[in-house]
Amino acid sequence: MNDLKRRQSMLEQMVEQLLSSAKQQGATAAEAVVSRDSGFGVSVRMGEVETVEHTQDNALGVTVYFGQRKGTASTSDFSHDAIEETVKAACNFARYTSEDPCSGLADAELMATDVPDLDLYHPWAVEVDEAIAIALRCEDAARATDPRISNSEGADVSSHSGLHVYGNSHGFVGGYPTSRHSLSCSVLSQQGDSMERDYWYTSARCSDDLEVAEEVGQRAAQRALARLGGRRLTTRQSPIIFQAEVASGLLGSLLGAISGSALYRQASFLLDHLGKPIFPDFVHIHEEPLLKGAAASAPFDNEGVATYAKDLVTDGVLSSYLLGSYSARKLGMQTTANAGGIHNLRIDSGDLDHAALLKEMDRGLLVTELMGQGSNPVTGDYSRGASGFWVENGEIQYPVHEITIAGNLKQMYQDLLAIGSDIDRRGSIQTGSWLIREMTIAGE
Repeated sequence: MNDLKRRQSMLEQMVEQLLSSAKQQGATAAEAVVSRDSGFGVSVRMGEVETVEHTQDNALGVTVYFGQRKGTASTSDFSHDAIEETVKAACNFARYTSEDPCSGLADAELMATDVPDLDLYHPWAVEVDEAIAIALRCEDAARATDPRISNSEGADVSSHSGLHVYGNSHGFVGGYPTSRHSLSCSVLSQQGDSMERDYWYTSARCSDDLEVAEEVGQRAAQRALARLGGRRLTTRQSPIIFQAEVASGLLGSLLGAISGSALYRQASFLLDHLGKPIFPDFVHIHEEPLLKGAAASAPFDNEGVATYAKDLVTDGVLSSYLLGSYSARKLGMQTTANAGGIHNLRIDSGDLDHAALLKEMDRGLLVTELMGQGSNPVTGDYSRGASGFWVENGEIQYPVHEITIAGNLKQMYQDLLAIGSDIDRRGSIQTGSWLIREMTIAGE
């Protein structure tokens, strides 16, 4: 840990050098970020090692302001001369840009005065040979699950650690280390003329929280096997369940629609919806940036503003946008500490587990995979290629593929009937499966 503190101190000194140099070159304000990331990854396929990769990335960026003229420059070279040249380049850019009345640092009184330890750093002391053995165990378990597992796209183990320091001319300098580890497996199943691919992965900040290698492999194999013999559906209207790992994309569309950049450009299907119901009244969506050890926790945002827990949707009503300081000024509002994005989004789930949610739907489509980028952020129109399973009497009957599902996100949000307790906890957006009253299925 002493070495970690030493490395963080070095990055903090670089940030202070950047800010000092910007001031000396005439900037009225400046902000800088320095990061250092390192890690490794191994991949195996069909019982053989395919790649062993070590990475180390340095990044340094500075933004300067001459009044309300802004310039930005970056480099991966941490030498003294490179730092000076990077600041000089940013200053030159700023001198020739036009003034923007909304540009500038976030307000000084909003800076994080305390940077709590959020337990985000758990380096994995794993040797390459051990990582290869884990990947082989994972793939071997997948291939041994069933004779119909005919091929493999391999298994991967990765481990990465990073150190991030941000500072600005308000006097704020803060940083913290992070870690991220993962294990994944992808295999192909075959039966007659039917061939399907599927995968599974586990990801965590601490290696002790990863799923067991054999379980990841078996889960990947079971998913690939379940897809065999897929059928097309006739075109129809039907209830739909978005399985948890794809339901997170529906929340992603919400985040895009309530982000400041979409709102001030008037490119959002939720324009002017603040304070209005957009979901049924049982829906509660909230951000929890200060959770210890969570996937997207952060004590401050990309502008040094202290993060805080907030509701985005309360009793179905949109209660907050997602704003950085620039978009907040454009909208005549205050930043919500979301410069750089969301930090641990949660939607409260109900009491129904996955099986009970199928029973609740009774007859309809369970969507487990989506293809394409078919959602319009301006109108909310939604159309995606999909595959999954047809459900009758609350039980899965057969796999379905080569269909398209369509609707409008505003209506889909209003038609949300239930959220399952089968929460996917691997990413920054955590949700259970969604049961939606009705959508169009385009097939044969």
